Amino acid sequence: MARSYMKDPLLHFTPLRFVMDESTGGQVDWLETPNAHIFKVNVSGMNKDDIKVQVEDGGILHIEGEGVKEENKTEGVWHCLERGRGGFSRQFSLPENVKMDHVKAQVENGLLTVVVPKDSNPKSRLRKIHVSSKL
Repeated sequence: MARSYMKDPLLHFTPLRFVMDESTGGQVDWLETPNAHIFKVNVSGMNKDDIKVQVEDGGILHIEGEGVKEENKTEGVWHCLERGRGGFSRQFSLPENVKMDHVKAQVENGLLTVVVPKDSNPKSRLRKIHVSSKL
């Protein structure tokens, strides 16, 4: 199927930065509904204290998870050690029609859900600048 780049909404909403250790999660699904943008992030093995969600200046949603660190005091030879090492950091540029002050996040059963409600009356970011003949 050919992809229409003229109408592709992801061209405007692409991740800005992506740093991840795939063994700890951080894979994101982003769904836009008529009322909100919903982000679902795999955070297996992490609890709410391991996760940070914030909206930065410029409408940047930043989701970060700190990997679980287990004490390795077991005697023996490890043949495979993949769990709980590292973390992830994801950033997304949000569209202008969202309510930045109403973002909610919940973690349950290894899944972080971030809901960014849409604003039905977005404020214009257009600001007229007076032009004078002298500075």
